[in-house]
Formats: sequence, structure tokens, C-alpha cells
Amino acid sequence: MDFKTKLQMYVQEGTIPARFGTILEEFYRCYKSTLEDHQLDFLPYQKVFFDYLEKVKEQIASPYAFAPYHAQILQPFDYHSFGLDFVRPLIDKKISSIHGLEEMKLISSYLETKCNVVFLANHQVEADPHAINILLEPYYPKIGKEMIFVAGERVLTDPLAIPFSMGRNLLCIYSKRYIDHPPELKTKKQLHNKKTMETMRELLSEGGKCIYVAPSGGRDRPNAEGIVEVAPFDPQSIEMFYLMAQKAKNKTYFFPMSLATYDLLPPPQNIQHELGEVRKTKRGGIHLSIGPCIDMEHFPGSLLPSKHERREARAKYIWNLVKEAYLQFPNTGAI
Repeated sequence: MDFKTKLQMYVQEGTIPARFGTILEEFYRCYKSTLEDHQLDFLPYQKVFFDYLEKVKEQIASPYAFAPYHAQILQPFDYHSFGLDFVRPLIDKKISSIHGLEEMKLISSYLETKCNVVFLANHQVEADPHAINILLEPYYPKIGKEMIFVAGERVLTDPLAIPFSMGRNLLCIYSKRYIDHPPELKTKKQLHNKKTMETMRELLSEGGKCIYVAPSGGRDRPNAEGIVEVAPFDPQSIEMFYLMAQKAKNKTYFFPMSLATYDLLPPPQNIQHELGEVRKTKRGGIHLSIGPCIDMEHFPGSLLPSKHERREARAKYIWNLVKEAYLQFPNTGAI
């Protein structure tokens, strides 16, 4: 039985809602044609898509409940390898790049001595954790696999995203963008976030943890001219992570990370609250850059009189570090 026939069977029997069925069919068609357009044999990847269909069906029937800290699931089904296998053919390694390997060498030494590292980064597509993992594989495979990602509500509740999320180490949090929706769950979400922050402090106290967070609280999107821009960073988000790091027993270092992955799986043009966004894939190069360690106490504006102004200045400074490195990547609007 081919993929479309099996999908239609699930839709007809009601185990996959028609709306999700439409999205899955288009996702499959786009993924398949993307590979074929680049002269890649789709047959080896059919199993990955069949596995994906079954996992989505499972999530619709019985959604996985993510704890504040979720450890990647490797058995009895290896969700980590599944996610990498799904994303890997979309990345053209020949035209991809990674910058900052000297910084990664330093980061690796910090982690080995039980210090922690937090990447303050931009975020472009759902598959960013897998893209980072794949680019780090030739150099620091352990860091790529074990990195902890701060994950928002979308990738924890959308049945089309959950199978990929289950293969990553996650700190699960509700972003400011969605915490008020729906209003009656705001208090519950705030309590969940508080527990997540407490869990993160415990992890940092254990030491040797590498965490990725996007202080924008969401994905980068195109501006009116169609150029994808690095979304502004939230000063409160950065301050919260810095405070948790200060409360931990082991030292934590902060580094800027810039990503250009947008074309792999572009998000919808507009932010949507309902689950089940359309997914369209492309194959191409992706880019990653790690900058020098950030001095969280001394930066342009660190002597401003008010605490609020200092936090705003620090967020803008770190955002500029990420943006300037991002603009050095090919086709990101750099002059």
C-alpha cells in the first residue's frame, strides 16, 4: 500500500482528521518532489514518511504529555534518529557552512569540566534542532545530540510536530506569544513555566549542560520586502535565563548563535494560534555561526541608570551580535 492510499484510509476511518490529512498529503508530495528535483532517490526515505504517518496517527489518538524537562526517547523507537533521517536529505552539505569552530572547542572544554553553556540564538524553522545537530556531527556529535532546546507550545501540542520533538532534549515552556491564548489557561501556563525554570536551575546545578534558547519567543519571518529578518530579542527572557544561571552551583557561559535555515521548512507568513500549519519543504544550504562568549555584565549600555534600560540595552546588544553574523551568510540581505 502506498503512502497516499494509507493516509486516505486513515482519514476515511476517522483516525486522522481530514484537515491533517490534507496537510500530510501536501507535505509528502512536496518532500518527494523536492528530493526528485535534486536527483535524489526518494525510495530510501519512504519508510521515514511511513513511520511519520504512524507516529502522527498515534499522537492524534493519544497525545504525548511533555514534562517540564523532556529527555529524548531512543527506545523502543529511536525518535532522535528518525528526526535526523527525515531532515538530512533536505540539507545540501556542499553549500552549507559552520562558523565558530574555535568557539566550539572552548565550549566543549567548558562542558567537560561541568560548566554550562547557553546559546542565545535566532530561530527559523521547526527543524532547527535537527539542522544544528547535523552541522555539528562531523565535529562535536555528542554536543549536537545532547543539546537541550527550549521548546514552545507549538512543537509540544501539534501532532505533526510532536514525533520530531520526542527525539530531542527539551525544556518545555509557554512563550509570551501564546501564554494568553486561551485566557482561561494563562495561570496554569505560568505555573508550568515556573516549574520549567526551577528544573533548568537544577540541570545547570548538575553541570555540563548545553542549552539553546531563542529569546525572540518565535521564528524569524520575512519583512515587507520579503527578506527574512532576525526577530527582536525579549529582554525579560534573557534576564530570566541569566538569573537562573546565577542561582546554579556551576558556572554558565553565554554565547550568541546565528542560524540560516529558513528555506528548509518555512513557517506560515502570519502567526496562527490553531494547530496544524501547512508544511512545505525545500532542499538547500544551511548555515550556523557561534560567536565569542558574551560578557553579560559589561556591554554597551551597561552603565545606564535604570535596571529596565540596562536589560533593554543588553538584549539589543546580543540581538545585534546574532544579526550581524546572520547577515554574513549567503542570501540573507547582506550587501
